[in-house]
Amino acid sequence: MSSAPPRRLLGIDLGERRIGLALRDGSTAPRGLPTMMRRLTPAADSERLRTIVAEGHVTELVVGLPLHSDGRLSPQATATLHWATEVGWALQLPVTFVDERYSSQRAEASLGRAPRGSNGSAPGPARREARRAAVDREAARLILEDALNPELLIDPTTLKVDLRESAR
Repeated sequence: MSSAPPRRLLGIDLGERRIGLALRDGSTAPRGLPTMMRRLTPAADSERLRTIVAEGHVTELVVGLPLHSDGRLSPQATATLHWATEVGWALQLPVTFVDERYSSQRAEASLGRAPRGSNGSAPGPARREARRAAVDREAARLILEDALNPELLIDPTTLKVDLRESAR
C-alpha cells in the first residue's frame, strides 16, 4: 500500500518589488522563507524560484490574489494572474489562487508594532526594509493558512481576464 507523497506548498505574496515566500511541507504549520526581490520578468523570477522549489520539493504554488475589497479584479490582481500563470508554466507546477485582500494588514497585525530606531525615532532604511520583508514573509504564511479554507480559493477561469497569452 503506497500513499501519495505529501503536498508541499510554496506560498507567494507577490508585490511590485518583493516576493514574500512561505513553505508548508505536509501537515506542518507554514514557515516563512527569505523574501526575494523581484526581477524584471516572470521568467527571471522563475529561475530564482526554481532552486527554492527544488530544495523544498514543492509540488504546488499558492499565490495570493489581491482583489479589490468588493471582490472585483484589481490591476495588481491581473498582473499577479499573468505572473503566476507564466511562473507556474515555467516551473511545471500547478498554481492555486487564494483571496488575499487583507493579508498584508493581517500580517502587520500578527507581527505587532514596528520597532523604533535606536534613539526612539523612526527606524532607518535598513530596519524599514527588514520590516517590509518580514511583513511579506508573514503574508505568504497567511496565504498558505488561507489555502485550507475552500471559501477563499479562487478559480481564475471565473475571472474576466485572458491568461492564454501568459501560458505560451
